[in-house]
Amino acid sequence: MSTTRLPKTVEPYRLAASGERLEGRIILSAMPRIVDAIGRQEAECHVVMTFDLDAQRQHYIEGSLVADVEMPCQRCLQAMPVHLESTFLLGMVTSDERAATLPARYEPVLVEDEHLALLPVVEDELLLTLPQVVYHDDADCAVSRDALQSGDEVEQTPARADNPFSVLRSLKDH
Repeated sequence: MSTTRLPKTVEPYRLAASGERLEGRIILSAMPRIVDAIGRQEAECHVVMTFDLDAQRQHYIEGSLVADVEMPCQRCLQAMPVHLESTFLLGMVTSDERAATLPARYEPVLVEDEHLALLPVVEDELLLTLPQVVYHDDADCAVSRDALQSGDEVEQTPARADNPFSVLRSLKDH
């Protein structure tokens, strides 16, 4: 099974039983947590997911995703292109208790009512792939690294703190 647009929901156990492969694209602007994290994106995320069973009869999803996004440079705050690429291996579970017994090589994905919404799964993987900070190369950035330094360090003398008990001393004296 291959599509240009991924379906919103799938029956993952049925897909795993027949070893199906889904490939398609998801518009990044349809992912609210991505929009919150890095702003509205016009690009698409290319996703490949293979549903299967391992030797222990564990249902799993092996996948990869690729997306090119625009993120603000943390130095000059201008948009810059960032290439995101990730592979993942998800073990399908129906409860948190089953997730606790999942082999370590799998990350758990909760399947409720035999259906799985693909958008949140892809969005989770994209969020895990986002770099914490991005910078232009020094030659390409509108703000030089030297401009970010404060110059000479100012020697700070600690301010004399008033004794909090001085008020009590004045009351005692009266």
